[in-house]
Amino acid sequence: MPDHARLVLERFLPYRLSVLTNRISSAIAREYSRRFDLSVNEWRVMAVLGPHPGLSANQVAQRTAMDKVAVSRAVARLQASGRLQRHTDPGDLRRSILHLTDAGYAVYDQIVPLALGFERQVLDGLPAEERDALFRLLDRLDELELRAEATSAPTAAKKPTA
Repeated sequence: MPDHARLVLERFLPYRLSVLTNRISSAIAREYSRRFDLSVNEWRVMAVLGPHPGLSANQVAQRTAMDKVAVSRAVARLQASGRLQRHTDPGDLRRSILHLTDAGYAVYDQIVPLALGFERQVLDGLPAEERDALFRLLDRLDELELRAEATSAPTAAKKPTA
């Protein structure tokens, strides 16, 4: 058997975070999918727009790190179900702004307690100081990832500095 690069998935941060995220999201999604016929992506769009109405689809994609096509499909389904409205931005006619409808907020207001309850169940197994440390570490990892992403971007894509 030839030598190959070795990757220990159990110690590879992107893999571990992805698996954990998928497991947690799937556990919560089973409930809201069954009760409200929502996909994970639709809920993520709603979860961002609930506290931040008036964002564009691009801004939702940036905040969720979702692909623009996935956001677009989720927005279309939410519009079709009457849970989201899209309006043209009067300041920029090329830009649409998104808002949850009353029906969207009715669903949002039922899912938020479910999601928070599940999060509480998961986090209750950690003492308060470990929870605080976890969120500090997540904030720091987010910061470090953004820095790594910026420094690994192709040189041609970087804007010249004046």
